[in-house]
Amino acid sequence: MTIQRVMFLGAHPDDETIMAGGMLAMLHERGIETYVVCATDGRGGEAGGVAEADTPEGLARVREYELRCAAQALGVTSLIQLGYEDPVMGPGNELFGFIEDGNILTTRIAALIQQIEIDVVLSHGSSGEYGHPAHVQMHQAVKRAVQDYAPETIFYSIGALVPEIEDRLWNQNDPAHLMLDISPWGEMKIAAMMCHQTQHALFMRRRKLTQVRDALRVIEPVHRQWPVVAAGSAPDDPFAELLLAVGAQRC
Repeated sequence: MTIQRVMFLGAHPDDETIMAGGMLAMLHERGIETYVVCATDGRGGEAGGVAEADTPEGLARVREYELRCAAQALGVTSLIQLGYEDPVMGPGNELFGFIEDGNILTTRIAALIQQIEIDVVLSHGSSGEYGHPAHVQMHQAVKRAVQDYAPETIFYSIGALVPEIEDRLWNQNDPAHLMLDISPWGEMKIAAMMCHQTQHALFMRRRKLTQVRDALRVIEPVHRQWPVVAAGSAPDDPFAELLLAVGAQRC
């Protein structure tokens, strides 16, 4: 099997960049088609002081533009937006999922995987990175879509746990099988980060940074969710071989 088409499925605009931007840039450089699917319009997130994003509708428009800008910076073949409304945060910055019927989301994702003939899907980890309900929804829907409708498709989750590296985005229940140092594609990832202007303050605030480029995550670790890897074993599939060929390390 030769990897020809890879799809990243994220809950919000910027998930594709922060969590897998370097990997997407690497795939583009190697001539592999990349597809980004974004579930929500991002209106529930931060506006970052951008004047045009001072209403939920305005923020949704701005974040769509930012997403398209980032996709272009990463060389994405095609951007697909599912059009779900991103819920506004509740009191105390409470976060919410975006869809009540997970079966609908699952079948929509499965249809995309089948229609485009995707070889590998990348998506959120089982704990939603930092516990975001929308990330968990996407993880569960993607996993069901692959298992039930496209079992020959390989599914790796992002933000896998690397105990030696401290990061609040690691999924604690998904130990990393492979981790890629994306430094060779770092400038492409930074260019995509610069597109997401509404999120710049967020990128920097959590780590008390002063420049957006300093928020670059150079390690992108993944965990193979499907087919399930036996305990004590390492994934042995064409995507793992590809990552190892460009410098990834087994964990």
